[in-house]
Amino acid sequence: MKIILKYFPDLSETQKEQFAALGDLYTDWNSKINVISRKDIGNLYEHHVLHSLGIAKTVNFRPDTEIMDLGTGGGFPGVPLAILFPEVSFHLIDSIGKKVKVATEVANAIGLKNVTTRHCRAEEEKRMFDFVVSRAVMPLPDLLKIVRKNIKKEQHNALPNGLICLKGGELQHEIQSVKHQAMVTDLKEFFQEEYFETKKVIYVCINK
Repeated sequence: MKIILKYFPDLSETQKEQFAALGDLYTDWNSKINVISRKDIGNLYEHHVLHSLGIAKTVNFRPDTEIMDLGTGGGFPGVPLAILFPEVSFHLIDSIGKKVKVATEVANAIGLKNVTTRHCRAEEEKRMFDFVVSRAVMPLPDLLKIVRKNIKKEQHNALPNGLICLKGGELQHEIQSVKHQAMVTDLKEFFQEEYFETKKVIYVCINK
């Protein structure tokens, strides 16, 4: 929890309580339904919560923005972002029902009123959003094909509507096809921990 306050010192008391509760909730749920590698659950705040919040270092979502978290797993990046942006709506979807259950239960347990969840494949979700966020491992061009239909035309934020992904490693090849629309942010510019050395936020503007 200290690591969250290190980079996000201006949280309200409610936000602090919600972030603090995630440790026990995910540890408990993970023992029943494996959403985080057993070896990695001890790194929950650094590898999962703070990593998710990396998106907030590239865009400050305005109130009433609507966001879909594609392939949310147990609720990343959607749940941490929903805590940070209480006036923004997050719709978390995943094709694996038990993972959606964990995300739903965690969101309910900490009283998030701005989160909805759905067990479905991305192709089945027809609703429109300002942004799609994802930690999914799917290649960028494939992801773009799927989510293009879900991006609204009307702009609501300083950053034009589009896709925001958390990715790591060598991405030149993936970005090649969308280079003119993509913006890459190195998380090591914001977070000092070694884990973020190769982690990036990739934003792709989606023009209709």
